[in-house]
Amino acid sequence: MEIVSYVLEGALAHKDSMGTGSIIRPGSVQRMSAGTGVQHSEFNPSKDEKVHFLQIWFLPNVTGIQPSYEEKYFGDAEKRGRLRLIASPDGSDGSVTIHADAKMYGALLDGSERVERALAQDSDAYVHVARGNVSVNGTPLNPGDGAMLTGEERLVLDQGQNAEVLVFELA
Repeated sequence: MEIVSYVLEGALAHKDSMGTGSIIRPGSVQRMSAGTGVQHSEFNPSKDEKVHFLQIWFLPNVTGIQPSYEEKYFGDAEKRGRLRLIASPDGSDGSVTIHADAKMYGALLDGSERVERALAQDSDAYVHVARGNVSVNGTPLNPGDGAMLTGEERLVLDQGQNAEVLVFELA
């Protein structure tokens, strides 16, 4: 399994049987490839602050690999008004590397900011609204909403109101 953790608020502590341990905060993305097996735990290290995070599990496109861990930071400026590649099969553009036929992007949209992206004919896109409100191809979405785009030529994100959006391109 390919596991990506994306923190929205607070902090998330991670420990695993590979000897890896860290605390990630908003902007940091953690990728763990479970591979042939790993034990791990994730928890809120604070007694006073809440943690709000998303954990995305991708089906791997390879089996029998050694478990591994990666962590990178993607600041708000990198996601403001655009899709920032966060996870990809080849680690392109500084993204974390996942062993899956998928790409994951993050975007922050507010006011007149607009993102448009052509979609490949042989892929689908899934949009998840992590917070705020946004329009996806003309359909308004609220926090926690998602939209699957199948057979669409373009993805258009606009009318954001303090929106944080994750977009997944799925082959």
